[in-house]
Amino acid sequence: MPYGLVPYDSTPYDLAGAQRAHWQRTYGAHPGMYGPEPSAAAVHAAAVFRTAGSGGGAGGGGPARTEARKVLELGAGHGRDALFFAREGFTVHAVDFSPAGLEQLRDAARAQAEDVRRRVTTGVHDVREPLPLPDACVDAVFAHMLLCMALSTREIHALVGEVRRVLRPGGAFVYTVRHTGDAHYGTGRAHGDGIHEHGGFAVHFFDRGLVDALAEGWVLEDVHAFEEGELPRRLWRVTQRLPR
Repeated sequence: MPYGLVPYDSTPYDLAGAQRAHWQRTYGAHPGMYGPEPSAAAVHAAAVFRTAGSGGGAGGGGPARTEARKVLELGAGHGRDALFFAREGFTVHAVDFSPAGLEQLRDAARAQAEDVRRRVTTGVHDVREPLPLPDACVDAVFAHMLLCMALSTREIHALVGEVRRVLRPGGAFVYTVRHTGDAHYGTGRAHGDGIHEHGGFAVHFFDRGLVDALAEGWVLEDVHAFEEGELPRRLWRVTQRLPR
């Protein structure tokens, strides 16, 4: 059994549905809530994705890695990172379970240059369900604080399996998660399976064992600790790559 799989603690309400409604209300009340500038994680990811194509690395005996072209962003929200990737020349498919967030993304895209606008597509999708994409169809996947939302350990493993399925060989997956060193870990309402709800936002706080378990069968290139926001939130930025 994969690391950390435990029965998801039953709650007196539909946690997934409650979180979807909470985010929908939040985006409605605070349009563009994270601002127009990309996250630091997205800036890092763009640099990684420029060498995320298939082929051998230096000294690997094969052709050099090629730049990624097609990027999938999971949990894109109002689109600050998706639009950054598009401005950097990537073709981006941005998904989120909030129609309000994606509508704000499309509104922001209309203010971009035409070549940027045409490189971005959106889709409403809950990552608890299989990704509506064919196998091996993207070069890179990015998810900023999506894996650490109100997802059970089993659902996280399933999602990473879907990421693996849609990535081409040699493709990169960059994700960020809040971890057990965060000040909010262990506070607020506990839902079991590492999930705590604080201020209406439910978070699955990762320990290092879960990061390592999710990297099984991948090349784990980097686990970088950083801080973000006013608390500050304490996160890991994980970079892993599919073998070629």
